[in-house]
Amino acid sequence: MNSTENPSRTVQDDFKDAFLKNFIVFFLGLAINCINGIFVFIFSRSTFFYMESRYILYIHLVINDMIMLSISVALHVIVYAAPLVNVSVCCILLVVGTMTTRNTPMSLAGMAVERYIAICKPLRHSQICTVRRTYMLILLIWCVTFIPGLADIIILFLTRPITIFTSKILCYSLAIFNTSYHLNKAIVEYALFLSFVWITLIYTYLRVFFAAKTATTDAVSAKKAQNTILLHGVQLLFCMMSYITPVLDLILVPLFPNDRTKILFSTFLLTNILPRLLTPLIYGIRDQKFVAYIKKYFSMCTVKVKPVKT
Repeated sequence: MNSTENPSRTVQDDFKDAFLKNFIVFFLGLAINCINGIFVFIFSRSTFFYMESRYILYIHLVINDMIMLSISVALHVIVYAAPLVNVSVCCILLVVGTMTTRNTPMSLAGMAVERYIAICKPLRHSQICTVRRTYMLILLIWCVTFIPGLADIIILFLTRPITIFTSKILCYSLAIFNTSYHLNKAIVEYALFLSFVWITLIYTYLRVFFAAKTATTDAVSAKKAQNTILLHGVQLLFCMMSYITPVLDLILVPLFPNDRTKILFSTFLLTNILPRLLTPLIYGIRDQKFVAYIKKYFSMCTVKVKPVKT
C-alpha cells in the first residue's frame, strides 16, 4: 500500500514546507471524508437504501474509501510528527490500509456484476442480488483481502527475530515488508487481483453493451449501466496508479533532483488522496435517488435554521 510518501523526504523539508504539506493533506482528507459522510448519513436515514443491493455495495465502497483515506492521512502526518512507530502498531495500520486498498477494485467488480445482472437478467435480479447475499459478498471481499495482509505478518514472523515487533521503525510498507518473499508475493497478488477485476469489468461491460442493442432491454437503463461500468474502469485506472507510484518516483526524481520533495508529494496526492473523490462523483451524485434525498434533507435543515419573523 502506498499510503505514505517516502519518509526520507522529512530530512529535506523545513518546518514551513512540512506544515504546508500536512495541512493540504489533512484538509483534502477531511473534505473528501465529509462529502462521503453525507452519503453515509443519507443511506442510514432511509430504509429504501437498505433493501437495494446496489446501494449497499456503493455505501460499502464509500466507507472503505473513508477508512483508507483516514489511514493514509494519519500515516502521512505521523511520518512528520513522530517518524518512529512501534512495529506492531505499524503492522496493524499497514494491514488495514492494504486491505482497504485491495477492497476498492474488488468492490468495483462486485458493483459491475450487480449492474450486469440487473440489465441482462432482470427477472432473476431480485433472486440473485438479495440483501443477505450482498452482505455475504462484502464479508467475502474482506476475508479475501485480509489473507495477503496476514501472509505478510506470517512471513515477517518467520524471517525476522521476534524482537522486531517491540522495536520502532519508519512506518511504511517497504520498511517492514521488504524481504524477497514479500516482494514476490506482492507481484503475484497484484497480478491476480487486477486481472480478475479487469476481466470482470470488461466482460460485464460487453454484455451490457450488446444487451443495449436488443429490443427486449430497456435502452435507457442499459445505457446508464454501460456508462457506470465504464466509469468503474476509469476509477480502477486511478486505483492502479497507486501501484505504479514507486515507478513514477524512480523515473521523475533522477530527472528533476532539485524538485524531489515536490514530485513525491504530488504523486502521493494524485494517486492516494484525489482518487477518493471519484466514488461520490461517479456513483453518488449521478444517482437521482441519492440526489433527491440530499436535496430533501438539506431543505429540511434550511427550514429549521430559518429565523422566525416577528
